[in-house]
Amino acid sequence: MRHGFTIAAIQSSTGKTTVSLGLMSALGRVGLRVAPFKIGPDFIDPGLHRVITGRTSYNLDTYMCGVDYVRELFYVKSADADVAIAEGVMGLFDGEHSSTAAVARLLSLPVVLVLDVRGMAQSAAAIVAGVKGIDPGLSIAGVILNRVGSDRHYRLVRDAITQHCDTTVLGCLPFASDVGLAQRHLGLFTAEDGCLNASLIEKLTSLIQDNIDLAALLKNTLSVAVRPCPTVNLEATNDRGVERLRVAVARDNAFCFYYEDNLGLLQRQGIELIPFSPLTDEGLPDDIDGLYLGGGYPEIYAGRLSANTSMLEDIRRFVLSGGVTYAECGGFMYLLEGVTGLDGVFYTMVGVFPARAVMRDRRVALGYREAVLRQDTIIGNRGDIVKGHEFHYSEVVEMPRDVKNVFDSPQVGWLSHNCLASYIHLHFASNPNILRCLFKPRKGKKEGRTPGRPSLRPTLQGEGWGTPATKKSP
Repeated sequence: MRHGFTIAAIQSSTGKTTVSLGLMSALGRVGLRVAPFKIGPDFIDPGLHRVITGRTSYNLDTYMCGVDYVRELFYVKSADADVAIAEGVMGLFDGEHSSTAAVARLLSLPVVLVLDVRGMAQSAAAIVAGVKGIDPGLSIAGVILNRVGSDRHYRLVRDAITQHCDTTVLGCLPFASDVGLAQRHLGLFTAEDGCLNASLIEKLTSLIQDNIDLAALLKNTLSVAVRPCPTVNLEATNDRGVERLRVAVARDNAFCFYYEDNLGLLQRQGIELIPFSPLTDEGLPDDIDGLYLGGGYPEIYAGRLSANTSMLEDIRRFVLSGGVTYAECGGFMYLLEGVTGLDGVFYTMVGVFPARAVMRDRRVALGYREAVLRQDTIIGNRGDIVKGHEFHYSEVVEMPRDVKNVFDSPQVGWLSHNCLASYIHLHFASNPNILRCLFKPRKGKKEGRTPGRPSLRPTLQGEGWGTPATKKSP
């Protein structure tokens, strides 16, 4: 890697993702190999990065994974790239030890600051000066001014920053640029929704090419040191001494929130991941040893999920027969009796857990979570600490008291048969015992393994796979 930087801002909704996607595309157009990353726990931005670059975008999250793992992941996954671009999270300093600034310092990455200057002129220099004053050790590679109203507006802001901050202004994005990315209740629309079509990508690319000094950007982000971390091994580690296991992974528009490195970690344990679609497939893939239901938007596709009764019955049968199942957030909602949407309609789901979810018109939970296991489970042993992130607009009502919660209070992880489900998106790198225990074959007969039906999905090879093509039920 010859160049590397993080894209940051002083607050959310100031254009980080627009600038990140545009720079990834524009630098790719001039022949550079771009390695994308996302600081923090977000799922949506990495999917958009993948569409632009053709490479898997990995989360750099020191709270969930620790500094050694993040450092090694970044260096390994950017080793064959010409430039590494890490999109920041929230404001530059928000999140303390897991903030964009903290990760930038950890990885020796200079910062490209995106500054929304709508409604201000020379005062923008005070913001840049404040950023440098809070953390003098943080390298600012340059500033990109967003929502600039006119050429005169740009000159006023640029000259003030140059004079008072001795910082390069790399260019600006006009206020009237029509490249807004559509949003909904959990954030931007996902890559699976097809929101990054060819026309929008071309607009993003042209916007950067016409307005940003790419040569100055590359000059200011040259020679990022590569320092491998010997305490972490990201190579294949199938050391469990077991035969190759097959795990079905729900992957479609309704279930698309996964930490890509979680999938890679499973594969490096020798597990074969078989993608399938709860929306359109008739049932689970054939001959599987486990089931992984990630998060996403089951509430948006609730009608279609509820109507696919053959899939609901197949998953219910798999879980109740003892099949090892791990579900998080949207996948957890899918395993409930049903979901009541914002339209007030109740949609029947799998019914493994005797409770219902209700969508609310405001956020119910957001933030990092740490849980201690109360007993041995499919993700670890009693006393193990696991970490993840929670973000949802639904809540569970009327979960019976006899359904076992295996997480310490106030966190909740429900256990039924060999199925563990919760609202928390765990990162498997938060505790190595997760990989030792998750989808480990049981002694004797492989319980819950699905027999006798042809697989509806091709086998995955390698890491970084996207949404599979779907096969509609007759």
